Amino acid sequence: MSDQIKFIVDNLNKEPFRKNYNLITFDSLEPMQLLQVLSDVLAEIDPKQVVDIREEMPEQTAKRMLSLLGILKYKPPGNATDMSNFRQGLVIGSKPVIYPVLHWLLQRTNELKKRAYLARFLIKLEVPSEFLQDETVADTNKQAPDAQAPRPWLTGPATPWHVGSSRTGARTRVPCIGRRTRNHCATREARTSINLIETNSSGYEDLMEAFKTLHKECEQLKTSGFSTAEIRRDISAMEEEKDQLIKRVERLKKRVETVQNHQRMLKIARQLRVEKEREEFLAQQKQEQKNQLFHAVQRLQRIQNQLKSMRHAAADAKPESLMKRLEEEIKFNSYMVTEKFPKELENKKKELHFLQKVVSEPAMGHSDLLELESKINEINTQISQLIEKKMMRNEPIEGKLSLYRQQASIISRKKEAKAEELQEAKEKLANLEREVSAKTNQTREFDGTEVLKGDEFKRYVSKLRSKSTVFKKKHQIIAEFKAEFGLLQRTEELLKQRHENIQHQLQTIEEKKGISGYSYTQEELERVSALKSEVDEVKGRTLDDMSEMVKKLNSLVSEKKSALAPVIKELRQLRQKCQELTQECDEKKSQYDSCAAGLESNRSKLEQEVRGLREECLQDESRYHYTNCMIKNLEVQLCRATDEMKAYVSSDQQEKRKAIREQYTKNIAEQENLGKKLREKQKAVRESHGPNMKQVKMWRDFEQLMECKKQCFLKQQSQTSIGQVIQEGGEDRLIL
Repeated sequence: MSDQIKFIVDNLNKEPFRKNYNLITFDSLEPMQLLQVLSDVLAEIDPKQVVDIREEMPEQTAKRMLSLLGILKYKPPGNATDMSNFRQGLVIGSKPVIYPVLHWLLQRTNELKKRAYLARFLIKLEVPSEFLQDETVADTNKQAPDAQAPRPWLTGPATPWHVGSSRTGARTRVPCIGRRTRNHCATREARTSINLIETNSSGYEDLMEAFKTLHKECEQLKTSGFSTAEIRRDISAMEEEKDQLIKRVERLKKRVETVQNHQRMLKIARQLRVEKEREEFLAQQKQEQKNQLFHAVQRLQRIQNQLKSMRHAAADAKPESLMKRLEEEIKFNSYMVTEKFPKELENKKKELHFLQKVVSEPAMGHSDLLELESKINEINTQISQLIEKKMMRNEPIEGKLSLYRQQASIISRKKEAKAEELQEAKEKLANLEREVSAKTNQTREFDGTEVLKGDEFKRYVSKLRSKSTVFKKKHQIIAEFKAEFGLLQRTEELLKQRHENIQHQLQTIEEKKGISGYSYTQEELERVSALKSEVDEVKGRTLDDMSEMVKKLNSLVSEKKSALAPVIKELRQLRQKCQELTQECDEKKSQYDSCAAGLESNRSKLEQEVRGLREECLQDESRYHYTNCMIKNLEVQLCRATDEMKAYVSSDQQEKRKAIREQYTKNIAEQENLGKKLREKQKAVRESHGPNMKQVKMWRDFEQLMECKKQCFLKQQSQTSIGQVIQEGGEDRLIL
């Protein structure tokens, strides 16, 4: 209970309550103050509950709190027999009842706020019987979902029936929540019935489901992490791109309109785009099927490898070795299942229980942590003392048992370590097998070949050896060719040098003879003559090609003219028709504009009339609702007056005491007695006024006299003293 009160006080001192309580002040609160605190907490959950309970009747307060606790699905402690005690305790503000409610509310405030918000839209409204006579309202009410399950602790004396909700005096079970007037029930029911009549015939269920879906989407958007600034930037960027695309499309349309048969071309382009999209879709399907085929092939290969390994193990192994292997696996698995896994599971459960216990406890402060640390230190010291006492005893039997226990614990730890190593080795083996399969798949994707194993690998090695011998022979031949190529390069260089020397000698001889440059000019002439012959051949071929091209173009032009002649004739006829149609279009357009102007003026007049009629209808509806509300109020007042008359006329004294007239007469008598007492006091004050005033005047004069004496004494002390006066035995002596 103390932890509960501490949690309540801590939360009430925080935002948004700021009560500034401590444990003593909170425990010393009166029942009315405690109920006001509970009402403030409920008002934080549901803003409609903001009420000052001093201005509210106790029955209404209890009724309001019980209805909201029922909506929030609060379950009081105890069984069904304690429900009446719970209601009574809530009415009188009992601490054993209020404290658990406050603790429950403050633990889950955010969740309860959400539940109270949703309850406004997801709780069925009770329709009065007089409105159910309408077929539309009855069908809508039948299609509405069932109301919440009744809660027994919400019924009883603290949850009264509403009276006077219809003209027949029928009673309804609509709870009164957060109202201070007595006639609000009828007005609320009238408003509810009007809303039900205006509701679509689909009923509440569709609206509630739509609200649920929208609320879920809203919560998902809140928790999704999207920022509105980023979304706005994206929207603005997309709008800019949209404008650019629209402008580009308009430019392309203007450019295409000048082209002949642009509609047919656009149609063909649209078909081409559709076919390309279909081609992409088919390519995507093809890729998906390839992926599925690839996965299926991988699975098949994996299964085949497992089958091969199992066959190989079965072929090489004997039954005894297989049995030993199976026994080892069974022992290992049984150890893991019977010893290791249960221990790990028990440890996890303990950790989970400890964490749940930590979570369930209230938030701890620095003082609590210091207290826990001191307790831990005390317990550790106690443990160390016990260990020292045990070591001091040093019993021989326990010493031997401790050796065996140590050996057993060492063996069990080794066993657990080996089991963990074996488990890790198995996991590594599985990972390596997966890596091997992945590598084989990669090699198959690159080369299209499979990884060789066993005899196939041996055959592959023998082929590589034979190929290596062939490679060595070819490499030797290439080396011989390279050596011969080096010799030929060297001979070519020597011949070039000899050619240059001969050319130099030839030039010197030509200079001596006076015909320098003869050999060079002869070579140039031979080269130019060869180039000229080639150019003449090219010119001849180009002239022939050009003549053939001109003939072809002339023939094409004549064909196009003959083909376009009927089209030109049709175009002239179409131009004439276009001029006639444009004239008709202008005439029709003028007629349309005049007709549209007339219709627009008529429409504006009709709209004004409809607007005026709607305003009149709204005024009449407001008058109708106001008169209905006033009638309901008068009916409630009439019912109260009849109840008052019945209580006043009845012979039962208890009912008479409940009557308002009796209460008022009692209050009047009390006020009259109080007035008599006050008049007597006034008379006594008047009689003693004169003597009292005289006494006050005498005290003022006495105060002035004492003040005068004080001043005289101070003046006497301030004067220079001539001598000292001593009074002894009734004699005065002056000493100079």
